[in-house]
Amino acid sequence: MSPTHPTKRPTDAAHLDERSPDVPTDLLNLPWIDVHNHAHTLSWTDRERYALSGCEAMVMVASGYHWTPYKPVRAEDVRYLWDDALNRRAAIERNHFFEANLGLGIHTGVRIEDPDKALEAMADYCALEEVVAIGETGVTPTQHVSSWDLDEQRAIVQAQMELAADHELPVLLHTPNTSSDSDRSYREGIGTPGYEKNPGLGQEPVIDAENPALEAVKIDVEAARDAGLDEEQVVASHADGNNTAYLMEETDCYLSYTIGHSWLIGVDAADVADAIDEFGPERIMVDTDCANVLRTDPFALKRAILELYRYGIDEEAIRRVVLENPREVFDIGQ
Repeated sequence: MSPTHPTKRPTDAAHLDERSPDVPTDLLNLPWIDVHNHAHTLSWTDRERYALSGCEAMVMVASGYHWTPYKPVRAEDVRYLWDDALNRRAAIERNHFFEANLGLGIHTGVRIEDPDKALEAMADYCALEEVVAIGETGVTPTQHVSSWDLDEQRAIVQAQMELAADHELPVLLHTPNTSSDSDRSYREGIGTPGYEKNPGLGQEPVIDAENPALEAVKIDVEAARDAGLDEEQVVASHADGNNTAYLMEETDCYLSYTIGHSWLIGVDAADVADAIDEFGPERIMVDTDCANVLRTDPFALKRAILELYRYGIDEEAIRRVVLENPREVFDIGQ
């Protein structure tokens, strides 16, 4: 804007550099892949938001103890979750145009009474074209309602990893997240607003370690190695500052940062940008983990694309993180 522009008095524009910033409008149309969500539990409108914001493909994870009313969970309940997702997948894909794939697994967030029965059936599910991943699964330090012995958890996790190796599928790990401490806690018994989980039902930790969350991840990696699963087939979802250095420096696993409910776990696009700066984009992904038990945001991944650029990450690295890495590891998308 020249000083002779017909404004009554000089505005900001009169003081700006005349060169326009090189804004990457291509990012507005960049497709992206969400490698971990529970979109089949969301509303039609929420899934439409995925489509409107450019989602090309997703992995809908049918593993999760949250939507079974019974505790402890039985193998038949786990299979019900798998079957429900399989039943609805085609209609979701038809309605919303993105590629809807499935992840099936045995979650250890609550004890399952007869997990071997679910494992016996899992091989047949792994052969389905719709199933592109096993998980989410992984050792968890603390269970909901009913504790699960650490050795039993590890055995179930490793057995799933052996199936993944046999079927050449990636494994989605539920890595325990260490939320940043708040200055205040909510009134006892009330729970956390935005997370529909009955408070006070968490059990005593089954991992006795200084850093139980990190120890759980290390146990998972050991299980993968014992199962003969290539570490590049392991995607550690819910990556955070507590496990990033270990996973990046001592393993070949991929890391996926969950940014769909940053208000709860304290991980956002800035953390992703920091990880890219330090370790490069080659083994990094982003996911939303949107689910009906949480206040989550289907637009989160699209927003992260723009935020990563604002934080100084170049377009090529952003594309690698949100599209190319998921395509390569999960063999999904165009």
